[in-house]
Amino acid sequence: MSEIVSYLPLALGLGVAAIVAGLMAGFLGVGGGIVLVPVLFWLFTFIDFPDTLSMHMAVATSLATIVFTAISSMRAHHKRGAVDIPLVKKWGVPIGLGALAGGLAARFIDPAGLKMIFGFVALLVSLNLATPRTLVLSEDLPQSRAANVGIAGAIGLISSLMGIGGGTLGVPTLAAFSFPIHRAVGTAAAFGLIIALPAVAGFVLSGLGVPERPPLSAGYVSLPAVLIIIPFTTALAPVGAKLAHDLDAKWVKRGFALFLGITAVRMLMSAFG
Repeated sequence: MSEIVSYLPLALGLGVAAIVAGLMAGFLGVGGGIVLVPVLFWLFTFIDFPDTLSMHMAVATSLATIVFTAISSMRAHHKRGAVDIPLVKKWGVPIGLGALAGGLAARFIDPAGLKMIFGFVALLVSLNLATPRTLVLSEDLPQSRAANVGIAGAIGLISSLMGIGGGTLGVPTLAAFSFPIHRAVGTAAAFGLIIALPAVAGFVLSGLGVPERPPLSAGYVSLPAVLIIIPFTTALAPVGAKLAHDLDAKWVKRGFALFLGITAVRMLMSAFG
């Protein structure tokens, strides 16, 4: 009984994080992982996971939940005609290969390295969200095949190592090439599924045989945490998607930018501490 009570804060924390992650995945297209990874990391630390595993398991577990969240969010946006299928086909393979490479490489990156990757990129995303004007680089996507492969592969690789879906990097990237914001959000939801599936496979393989993993782990993925999170994120991603099409996201973006900036700084302090 005492063991069950001791895990109640973990379950409650995961539930609250999952609610926020599901809404944000649909509403802003930033991907639920940008919320889940830091929360999972601090919750795992709270229940005395080994320091060498907490960040890897937070990233991998987040990616496993994104498989289901991305399907839910993508379907909701697709019903509104907001998923650019030709671009998903064009970028899908390099995104998937980049994500798989990230999952397989994770075993060779120490926890501080993963924290720094997450912290630096999250800080840049926070600044981007807080900026009133969207950065625009071009009126259209690059015509060069090499440029498209490079951009898509980088989105897959970095997203995999951060434990996030396609929205966090995909939305600002597409917006920089003059994509309408609703179409960028919907297309990025599809990227999330393409990232999560191979990335999870990579993290499962790279985590096999790693000592001190808790019970019911598949590689670096915590299966109990996944089971707690999925019902919330999959149910609320369509709600977030509806809000994205009905509301002005300006103030929510700014509030989330503040939250993300604070989270990024704390993650970086943890990495350098």
